Amino acid sequence: MKVVENEDLEVVKVIKEGLKRTGGYCPCKRERTPDTICMCKEFREQIKDPNYEGYCHCMLYYKFK
Repeated sequence: MKVVENEDLEVVKVIKEGLKRTGGYCPCKRERTPDTICMCKEFREQIKDPNYEGYCHCMLYYKFK
């Protein structure tokens, strides 16, 4: 299992700017809870799934099997 940042540097730049603006909360989520702090709970749970491969919701990270 391996997690990396998106290879598209423009996507990474935009998402990281959003993270700065929101104080570390996922800029793609409306809620501001501990579950939406980057790396969000949704993606942490996807990482635990050995069969999951793909991007997190905001496309900042990619998980390989």
